[in-house]
Amino acid sequence: MGVDQYASEHVFEPLPDGGRIVLQMKAADSTGERVIRDHMRTIATAFAAGDFSLPGQVHAVASVPGTNVMRELKSGISYRAADLERGGEVRLTTKNEKAVAAIHDFLAFQRTDHRAGMH
Repeated sequence: MGVDQYASEHVFEPLPDGGRIVLQMKAADSTGERVIRDHMRTIATAFAAGDFSLPGQVHAVASVPGTNVMRELKSGISYRAADLERGGEVRLTTKNEKAVAAIHDFLAFQRTDHRAGMH
């Protein structure tokens, strides 16, 4: 992700229509904030294309839970990157219940592996 994991905070939040991935610097840091925002845009673009290789590389696993279904249903899932104070987010939205369940599985894995929180 390109920023110090101890100087930043991840949140993986399940929502009724999908969820969101939030990454923010704990303190103001314009360089870290720019890196995060670029990272969030990269993730949104890759995920929309059905490319979930980055989470697999980060977590050193062949397949991250939920991503096979997310890849299969990619045309029905929206990935939108947005800037936030001190960082950014990717909002995952869908109307497909199977996709929502897959997104929740994906976020739960990420939350556990990153030892991150939920808002």
